[in-house]
Amino acid sequence: MANTESLENVVLELRRGVIVLAVLSQLSSEQYGYSLLKLLSDQGLEVDQGTLYPLLRRLEAHGLLESVWKLEEARPRRYYIISAEGKKILPKLKKEWAGIVSVMAKVLA
Repeated sequence: MANTESLENVVLELRRGVIVLAVLSQLSSEQYGYSLLKLLSDQGLEVDQGTLYPLLRRLEAHGLLESVWKLEEARPRRYYIISAEGKKILPKLKKEWAGIVSVMAKVLA
C-alpha cells in the first residue's frame, strides 16, 4: 500500500510541469475547463479537475492566460485563452521541454 501511494505521489510530481506546458499549448483557441479536460484526455493526458482548475487560475494570475465568462446553455462558463505574454513564453517552454527530454533520454539510457 505504501509503495503504491509513493509511486502515485512521484508520478503526480512528474506530471505537474508537463500539465502547464500541455495547457498553454492547447489554448490558442478559447476553451472552458471541461472542454480542455476532454481535449487533453483525447490526446492521452488525463488531468484531474482538482488539478486543472487551480492551475488555470494560477496561470491567469501570472498573466499567461486570459479568461471571459460567457452564458451558454443557461449557465455561465469561464473560457480561457493564452495571453500575449503566454504566447511569448510558450516557445521558450517548448524549447526547454525538448532540452529536458533530450537530457533525460541520455540519463535513462
